[in-house]
Amino acid sequence: MRESWAELVGLFANVAFGVSLLAVWGFLTTLGVVIEQGKDAAFYAAAYGPPLGRLIERLDVGNIYHSAAYVGIVGLIVCSMTAATFTKVIPRRIPRLHPVKIAAIPLHATVRVAGDVESVRERIASFFAERGWQVRKRDFAGTEWTFADKNNWARRGVLVAHIGFVIIATGTTIYWAKGYSGQFAVLSGATATIPENGVKVDLRRFAYRIDPIATKSGTVYQPIDYVSDATVTGRDGTPRNAVIRVNQPYDADGTLIYQATYGFAIDFRLSKNGKPVPSGGHPLKEGEGFVIDGTSRAIQYQRFVGTIDRATGRPGADPRPNDPGVVIEAFDGDASAGTALLALGRPVSLGAGYTLEAARYVLYSGFQYRYDPGIPVVGLGAFVLLAGLCVSMYFLPARLFVLVRPVDANVTEVGIAATTVKGYDVFEDRFREIVAALRRSEGEAHGP
Repeated sequence: MRESWAELVGLFANVAFGVSLLAVWGFLTTLGVVIEQGKDAAFYAAAYGPPLGRLIERLDVGNIYHSAAYVGIVGLIVCSMTAATFTKVIPRRIPRLHPVKIAAIPLHATVRVAGDVESVRERIASFFAERGWQVRKRDFAGTEWTFADKNNWARRGVLVAHIGFVIIATGTTIYWAKGYSGQFAVLSGATATIPENGVKVDLRRFAYRIDPIATKSGTVYQPIDYVSDATVTGRDGTPRNAVIRVNQPYDADGTLIYQATYGFAIDFRLSKNGKPVPSGGHPLKEGEGFVIDGTSRAIQYQRFVGTIDRATGRPGADPRPNDPGVVIEAFDGDASAGTALLALGRPVSLGAGYTLEAARYVLYSGFQYRYDPGIPVVGLGAFVLLAGLCVSMYFLPARLFVLVRPVDANVTEVGIAATTVKGYDVFEDRFREIVAALRRSEGEAHGP
């Protein structure tokens, strides 16, 4: 059992294994960014095709941040970092005090000073203490060693960074357990409800602004601002006025509601031989459609055209509704029967007595919402992680090994070696200065 446990700890402490776990975590996170989250099976089938849509559903990629695979990989990363911390980082970063072969360390020097061993030890200890070094003495098999440390506390910088990552993982786990996110669209004058907390959003009015910008390649129509004037009713049942715009979310009972997008919903009117025929029952948003009763044919609203070029009859560049129209696609079963551009308010014949009219448009506002109780924890973890990295990068812990040995009755030899957590080159000049200062302070004695 001990051997198996040691092998398991060794595997998790292995750098290559930890990096591979981070690679898998990054891949899963990327999938969550690329593939829209929280949609139903029909959405994925339409957006990515039936085979890939079924695969997304089976692997739970559409809810990847809450999936067992994602939470499991985060747990394995935490275990890997814990194993590496206690088996590699701590022993290397916070080494125990122990004797060394001074001459075998690249940074070493020997200084001979006058005096007996005990007095020299006391003078050497005072020399380093006066210069801000932490001095400790240890006896090993009757031989006394002096250890001097500078910035010894900074050895724990990597440990602090690891703790920061664990705190971040804890915050993401809190979101996995209690948080939620999603999106919804509300027509002007309509109401929508966030299913997770029952918050109601009544969109009284939506406004946007698009300004033409002249560039070298032509005129670009850039959205400058879009804002929703809404009434939000929280758990307490009290309606509150809310102005929601880009980068200015509204906080409803801890759930942040973001202004994400907007669009034009179209009120289609279908008739046969002059009599109205059901056509969806409500204004349709882009991508929505309806099936013509009693037939295998369907109409899908593709996109809104702000301006129809009167000269060509094709969509113009200006997205603002000057002479608006809509692009629709007709289907016969699963096969496309073609697309058409309909001017708003102008009925067109579909054949067999059917007439379709895009009667009017209704602005709608698209919102995203997110409730994440782990955000303060993640923020704390990010601060701790950054603090640990700064300590590790900008402070240099160094240790001096000092061994005092008698040469004769009046001369004592002081052997000094230095190590750091970042190698020897970064401390070479500083070590020369320390040895030179020691020689000036004590004076160089010459023995037999």
